[in-house]
Amino acid sequence: MIFDAAVPVFVHFLNGLASVLRKAEAHVQAKKLDPDAFLAARLFPDMFTFTKQVQLACDFAKGTSARLAGVTAPSHADDEKTFDELQARIRKTIDFLRGLNKEQFAEAETRAITFKAGGKDMTIKGAQYLSNVGLPNFYFHVTTAYGLLRHNGVEIGKADFLARV
Repeated sequence: MIFDAAVPVFVHFLNGLASVLRKAEAHVQAKKLDPDAFLAARLFPDMFTFTKQVQLACDFAKGTSARLAGVTAPSHADDEKTFDELQARIRKTIDFLRGLNKEQFAEAETRAITFKAGGKDMTIKGAQYLSNVGLPNFYFHVTTAYGLLRHNGVEIGKADFLARV
């Protein structure tokens, strides 16, 4: 079922992202580093910052799930400036996801999903949307956030990314 392929996966990896954020904050405090250097970090000048990667991971989790469930996703202002504010955004996203139920996804596999891509509206079936748009974009932003932290010296590894218990 689409619900099982989406919502629990998003929640699991968002919890992992929250965990690596805590490790990043502890690293910054222990080394007496400027947290803004981490929050504004990017892999290349034309890429989004760490903060934006976290925001987009949340956006793809809630937006994908909302479209598949046929509900409206909550809107967030993209104004986070601290680790605590990013943690709050992740929590709000997880709370939204946990408020969804399997019944809302009953028609999701075949539901027509319309979204913007390259400034144009695209419409595809829900199963294709999840596998070709929602999950890949979510993983891209979570992976990039993880990579930025690792590149900047936060001691995290594959188990942290996979959010193993």
